[in-house]
Amino acid sequence: MRDIKDTGTTALTLILVAVRRLRDEVLKDGERYLQGRTHPTRDKARRSAANLAHYLALRRHDLRDLQDQLALHGLSSLGRSEGHVLHTLNAVYDALTRMAGIVATEPPPSAAPAIAPAEARGLLEQRTRALFGEHPGRRHTRIMVTLPSEAADDRELCARLIADGMDSARINCAHDDAEAWQRMIDNVRAAARAAGRPCPILMDLAGRKPRTGPIAPAPRVAHLRPPRDALGRPVGPLEVLLLAPGAQPPVGTPRDRFNLPAELAEALQMGDRLGFDDTRGRSRELLIIAQPSEGAWLAHAFQAAWLTPETPVYLLRRTNKGALRAQPGEYRLGGFAVREQRIRVQAGDLLLLAFGEASGEPARYDANGRCLRPARFRCVECGGLENVAVGDPIWIDDGRIGTEVVERRDDGLLLRATHVRAGGVTLKSDKGLNFPLSALQLPTLTDKDLADLDFVAGHADMVGLSFVERAEDLERLFDELRARHAEHLPVIAKIENAQGVHALPELLLAALGRHPFGLMIARGDLAVELGGERLSEIQEEILWLAEAAHTPVVWATQVLETLAKQGAVSRPELSDAVLGQRADCVMLNKGPYIADALHTLNEVLRRTELRWWKNSPRLRALAIAGRTGPE
Repeated sequence: MRDIKDTGTTALTLILVAVRRLRDEVLKDGERYLQGRTHPTRDKARRSAANLAHYLALRRHDLRDLQDQLALHGLSSLGRSEGHVLHTLNAVYDALTRMAGIVATEPPPSAAPAIAPAEARGLLEQRTRALFGEHPGRRHTRIMVTLPSEAADDRELCARLIADGMDSARINCAHDDAEAWQRMIDNVRAAARAAGRPCPILMDLAGRKPRTGPIAPAPRVAHLRPPRDALGRPVGPLEVLLLAPGAQPPVGTPRDRFNLPAELAEALQMGDRLGFDDTRGRSRELLIIAQPSEGAWLAHAFQAAWLTPETPVYLLRRTNKGALRAQPGEYRLGGFAVREQRIRVQAGDLLLLAFGEASGEPARYDANGRCLRPARFRCVECGGLENVAVGDPIWIDDGRIGTEVVERRDDGLLLRATHVRAGGVTLKSDKGLNFPLSALQLPTLTDKDLADLDFVAGHADMVGLSFVERAEDLERLFDELRARHAEHLPVIAKIENAQGVHALPELLLAALGRHPFGLMIARGDLAVELGGERLSEIQEEILWLAEAAHTPVVWATQVLETLAKQGAVSRPELSDAVLGQRADCVMLNKGPYIADALHTLNEVLRRTELRWWKNSPRLRALAIAGRTGPE
């Protein structure tokens, strides 16, 4: 469509010819697209499939010059035609013929009649209600909230969330268990009944999730550090709590604590000391100063010390003459925390993604600081790594560490860290791994998913499927639901990588008319898989295609995340939340300040919908426009 030049005097007939040709090609290409594919036969679903095909045919063309010319003549520029493509093209064509004084010709017959805007909106709302129930009167965009584990035992929390605007609850099957899920569901439904409105529950299957494996434990060691002032001078002793077997720590007691062996706990008295040589061979003592409760003792440490579970400890007690004397027996303290070794990654570092089952370990260096062996870690639930090639990117921990494969070795893949924030990042266990360019051939439904689906089928109102990449992925879930007599259960397909984006038309056609269905834009994984630079355009494309198929969309991941997790609102996140009204539902993740985030999102969406309907501005009267001059 780039043959129309913006001269300001383009003849209407030239635009008319371009629109006519465009309409004919959209009809022809759209019907050709559907001919080779399985698509729905039910009337409403068939018409949605036809409109999706027409939209795909429309977007094969570069329409920018034509759009400029249509807008110049006060006509629709086709920019908001997603839900009613053929109707819009017909309306523009008819308007052009009247303006040019030409008798309009009938459009070629279509397999499905054109959908008008009101009908398109009605179809979308009908399918949205099938997932989320009636829309709240205060706004059209629903709000979904991921339930924290506390919701299993706190019905008041569920009631507050519903009162503050939660329209749908999400349970992440990657966390908790069936007993906790049941209590969450009971609490949400009881709170919803009390509020007099529904709150459907989405249970999100954990899905495949390649992640970092265990890191080898660090030596169990405790470092006692008495407080010092700004100049490094001691200002007093460090309080240490000592607990007998079975004793509970009193409220407000120190963080530094050890477990006593039973024999030592029985022998301990006020004023006793526990003496030991620390790991550096320095003589140290703990002075018993108080017994705040049964089995609990407070001690003072006056000097810094390093202890391990193997450090011998002796009971020291003063004689009648005031001399300290060691009592018979040698003891060991317990309660040392088990921590992972620290793998610190800087830009340019080498890492080994190891084959096999060995735990991760930090790099080893010689006395001159030269690397003898790079840090290593392994991947859990990665399947085979045979398809990962040299040059492929691998992202770790939601994109906090970016790497590139530089060599395939017998013992693993050698990676170089390419994207790490200044100061470095700690590589930890159980963090997500993303392979944007590598086909790992992982199953859509894991063994855990299938086991969880037994519960989900009987208790949830919707089920979420992660990393959907092909129509066959949906077919597999539909089959599993049928096997559990839950074919009625709505499905939310999560679009999380490039494969899912590319397959989106096929996914929509596979579900239309066969299953209550929606999409979730999982923006966290999408940003890692595609790159943050492409996320904004890709999420727009998903919204366009979903609207063309009259399919509801959930806008998810990192919505008001700073507010939900830290209690402080981020201005960029507020602007991002405004865009959420383009979708049919916005999802909030859990956090300590989820109530604040929910209240803010509720207000943002309510105000935004006064000015926008999806991507269409609504020109309500502006108060500022009433000020026509100085008073």
